[in-house]
Amino acid sequence: MTTVTPALIDGEEVTTSTSAEVTSPYDGRTVGVVPVCGPAEIDRAVAVALDRHRAGAPPTHERAAVLDRVAAALEERVEEFARSISEESAKPITTATVEAKRAIDTVRFSAAAARTFTGEMVPMDASAVGAGKLGYVRRVPIGVIGAISPFNFPLNLVCHKIAPAVAAGCPVVLKPASATPLTALRIARLFEECGLPPGWINVVTAPGSVANRLVEHPDVAMITFTGSPEVGWGIRERAPRKKVGLELGNNAPVIVCEDADWQAAAEKIGVAGYSYSGQTCISVQRVYVHRRHHEEFVEALADRVSRLKVGDPADPETDLSALISDSASDRVQGVIDEAAGAGGRIVTGGGRDGAVLEPTVVDGLEPEMSLCHTEVFGPVVGVAVFDDLQDAIDISNDTRYGLQAGIFTRDLTEALWAVEQLDFGGVLVNEVPTWRTDQMPYGGVRDSGNTREGPAYAVDEMTERRTIVIQG
Repeated sequence: MTTVTPALIDGEEVTTSTSAEVTSPYDGRTVGVVPVCGPAEIDRAVAVALDRHRAGAPPTHERAAVLDRVAAALEERVEEFARSISEESAKPITTATVEAKRAIDTVRFSAAAARTFTGEMVPMDASAVGAGKLGYVRRVPIGVIGAISPFNFPLNLVCHKIAPAVAAGCPVVLKPASATPLTALRIARLFEECGLPPGWINVVTAPGSVANRLVEHPDVAMITFTGSPEVGWGIRERAPRKKVGLELGNNAPVIVCEDADWQAAAEKIGVAGYSYSGQTCISVQRVYVHRRHHEEFVEALADRVSRLKVGDPADPETDLSALISDSASDRVQGVIDEAAGAGGRIVTGGGRDGAVLEPTVVDGLEPEMSLCHTEVFGPVVGVAVFDDLQDAIDISNDTRYGLQAGIFTRDLTEALWAVEQLDFGGVLVNEVPTWRTDQMPYGGVRDSGNTREGPAYAVDEMTERRTIVIQG
């Protein structure tokens, strides 16, 4: 029988009368067991976190030193964390290793943010009534952070929440995704091993319905959530009086212009649309190619995609494996079938083996297809033709989402014009919108969210301005 991995509250290992198995999406085997926590555990974790907040955060230099030690320890244990990610999420081990290495950066940039984050001076004597007074603004911790993380990056997106919180001096109650809680518990314990006092990171393994207690809890000052727009905006509605940071979905477009290096674009998209089976919010989903290069681009993309290896996530040669669940695979298969039924041509892929979908390219993308207007979160990319760049930009913008977009062109003037026209939180030139580095501001507009992540930007969100005025 698999041993239960306890939840973590106030540095104590917590179990409950009910437990849940964590299974591999690839072969269904049990990879772990966690307790099913309820409102009582949420309440206890929040009470502990509130007590830590009221007692005051450790000095900045101590918090930064903890983050430095976590980054160093994580660097020594990359293989261990990569295995944990891969086992519970079916992320190919090579991709999981990249995630673990990215998490090191996320923690290090959080340490840098802790050391460099400052307030500001206010020129009080710029007003006659302010003469003789000293004014400045301090940034103070907002309070208890309720963090809800998704399944697709069980380490790095957890670190994007807990590491900036430590940098800001905020205690955290983390509710990891039910499908992938083991890595979150592992990294939280690593923080405590590296000197973070108990109670500053509490991890409660609870179903989504119980997470509502965390969202609505009066002692939680801020919710940070990464996941679907439907859930995210529902959280915003349930917590109107607290800060809610949302990093949500996308339907990432790429424009390949007439003068572009279309071969390079095909090569990049052939990876970016399919990494982790397309289960990332900035996975390439729509490609608009100038008519001059359409046929040769589709051929090159299909050739690149057909060479991707599908299989066991533990195999270092595997490029993509199972989706997170059978229901997710059913949904994505439905999108592919709908596109084919509406006139789309499946150039490569389209098959399925259980929860494993073949990487698929659909040519003849039309606006009414779900592939064009929903977030698919699967290994499928649609391609359409354009003649006029303005038309390509207009159709790229014609979406409820707005996280990141990309454009390939050799014309600098055209690129500078396009980045002003594309209405997304991030626009990448001669790069796929799937690209991200962990210190940059990352987030979107419209249904893609209302915040920016990246350690320095997250620390800003997790603090409040306190104005100090001193009469001499």
